Amino acid sequence: MSQQLEWTTLEFHQLSGIEVYEMLALRVAVFVVEQNCPYQEVDGHDETALHVFGKDEKGIAAYARLLPAGEKYDCPSIGRVIIRSDLRGRGVGHVLIEKCTNLIEENWKPEQIKLQAQGHLESFYSTHGFKTESEPYDEDGIPHIDMIRLTGSFQSSR
Repeated sequence: MSQQLEWTTLEFHQLSGIEVYEMLALRVAVFVVEQNCPYQEVDGHDETALHVFGKDEKGIAAYARLLPAGEKYDCPSIGRVIIRSDLRGRGVGHVLIEKCTNLIEENWKPEQIKLQAQGHLESFYSTHGFKTESEPYDEDGIPHIDMIRLTGSFQSSR
């Protein structure tokens, strides 16, 4: 990675207007425009989420949204994982997922963490301990799979 990112984790009400704008702009640029996938990106879950992001001189470069248990699933989940296109392939995604799983385990102490992965990222998430828990399915025109990671002492009991 050519430059270091400044990492931040904030609840929605702690985000500045500029941070909300940059977060939504990046999510729309990647998930709607780049992936040619028209869907309702602003989905009503941001207000209850923890927002994890890394910034550089260009703004938000890496982002993920952490939802508590009961918000979308029975367990906490990681979603809206994005690495800005100029930083992909440089290990930033691995740093982001490690930060996300650590934050969830520290803050919510769940038995497991869930995510919906785009199918082509299955091996990436598996390197972080996530196991595929579903058959591939279509989500807004893109193949996805559900993945689960057991946390802490629950990993050894499975």
